[in-house]
Amino acid sequence: MNRVDRLLGYLLVFQSHDLVRARDLATRFEVSERTVYRDIEALYEVGVPLVGMPGEGYQLMPGYYLPPVMFNTGEAQALFLA
Repeated sequence: MNRVDRLLGYLLVFQSHDLVRARDLATRFEVSERTVYRDIEALYEVGVPLVGMPGEGYQLMPGYYLPPVMFNTGEAQALFLA
């Protein structure tokens, strides 16, 4: 899994869970905890409002969500066939 796919996967996990530990992300995405920390820093850098709580985990700030992705028919077919 490449980094972009992993970062999007993190966002989906954050949206569906109240609190997520780096260890759990590492296990789920089959990467090291250090990679998770680097990835979370990348999410911070692009403006994703994550809150880290030492010893507990990370969560998205309340009210943040990913907008729905809208594809036209050609784009959806291209994505499906990729």
